[in-house]
Amino acid sequence: MPMALRTFVKVVFSLHLLRPISIRAAFDWLEENEVSTWMDSSNANGTLTFVRMLMEEAPKPRAFLAENSREADAGVLFVLESKGKWWHAGYHLTTAIVGPTILTLPYAFRGLGWGLGFLCLTGMGLVTFYSYYLLSKVLDHCEHHGRRHVRFRELAADVLGSGRMFYFVIISQTAINTGVGIGAILLAGDCIEIVYSNTFPNGHLKLYHFIAMVTVVMILLSQFPSFHSLRYINLGSLLLSLGYTFLVAAACLYAGLSKHPPPKDYSLDSSASARTFNAFTSISILAAIFGNGILPEIQATLAPPAAGKMVKGLLMCYTVIFFTFYSASVSGYWAFGNKAKTNILESLMPEDAPSLAPTWVLGLVVSFVLLQLFAIGLVYSQVANEIMEKKSADVNQGMFSKRNLIPRLLLRSLYVMFCGFFAAMLPFFADINGVVGAIGFIPLDFVLPMLLYNITHKPARTSFTFLFNVFVMVVFTGIGLVGAFSTIRKLVIDAKMFRLFSGEVND
Repeated sequence: MPMALRTFVKVVFSLHLLRPISIRAAFDWLEENEVSTWMDSSNANGTLTFVRMLMEEAPKPRAFLAENSREADAGVLFVLESKGKWWHAGYHLTTAIVGPTILTLPYAFRGLGWGLGFLCLTGMGLVTFYSYYLLSKVLDHCEHHGRRHVRFRELAADVLGSGRMFYFVIISQTAINTGVGIGAILLAGDCIEIVYSNTFPNGHLKLYHFIAMVTVVMILLSQFPSFHSLRYINLGSLLLSLGYTFLVAAACLYAGLSKHPPPKDYSLDSSASARTFNAFTSISILAAIFGNGILPEIQATLAPPAAGKMVKGLLMCYTVIFFTFYSASVSGYWAFGNKAKTNILESLMPEDAPSLAPTWVLGLVVSFVLLQLFAIGLVYSQVANEIMEKKSADVNQGMFSKRNLIPRLLLRSLYVMFCGFFAAMLPFFADINGVVGAIGFIPLDFVLPMLLYNITHKPARTSFTFLFNVFVMVVFTGIGLVGAFSTIRKLVIDAKMFRLFSGEVND
């Protein structure tokens, strides 16, 4: 009988990793069945003490327990299905980071200048790669210990042991997903409006008309059922980002070397306070451009075991980042200096003068940008889709059953319509980018990964790794706070100068 008891305790201890309630059940079972009659008193007391210690461990947050019960979780089984290869993760990551927002890089340099612009761009790239690498190692660590996490919020709640952190991550991801969804629809409508206004100078269509058109297309595309089902769309997105970036760089060089190049002025604002606010706004924009905030959800699409696969995806993504980010920022800022607009296409296609690059090149750029923007919107809607699917779908019925298909169609359509409505109502693209970077991307991409790594891997407090992680957390927390203030300040200023549902994007 002692052998049977030991076997039972081992089984219950294994179940403890997934169901903490099992320890309490085990203790009750041992008490009810009078274990002391099966073995001598010392062994019985030792066993009961061992079980009691397990029972008295700090319980997981209630929110984490609810999220981690996957037996009936349609969000995991339908939206975050784990079937992908490492290169699929690379496609998803590249789409999440390398998007048309890189067209704002010359504008970000406008608030920093050459030296600080290069320094911040390079620093952001190195820090984000390091941060994503650490976050991937934390996910691998948890998976190795029998706790594979597929959601950022459940990872943070598990490691930090705080229900508040669970909700903080949900709020931050919601800000990111909604902000990017609004920005993607707004930029798509803006690109079409640029071409339309140059083709039909006296046309009657306004920006919000084009935003409505983009929203309708996004509603149709949002019905792709899972993250994994977007893998080939995101491969196309990767190729499109390379294509339009090199075309934009070539167009900027063409404009800068033409017989009548645009005037180049690289000076910063004469006011010290304005220079400071502009610099932090630019840094927040860079944080938004490098950020994604959904790396755990992307890693969840990998077929288990996922250990080590995400690093390969990161290397693929940052290879693309190197070629695209530097070519767009350097060529755009070189050609237009501090006159670079929030969307560099507007600088290449001024309203009161002929286009500064061949029309066919700019038309091709706009086409590539539009196509990729749909992929961007789809990727950043996955967390919202997962939450809606988890609450509305019945996991006991098929993914495409009528019971699950109708709620999916309605909820996803409403979400896209919500983003489209705010894109039309508040056309401040660069400012939205900056706010999202400050309050969403910076905490999730520059602070939490370092904290989670220090807790799970426990580097020595005097080691370089621990101190560097703390340094990054402190610096970027400060940048986030100041950046949030400066970007909200600029958003308020723009709002005073601009009316709702305007016909153009405000710079």
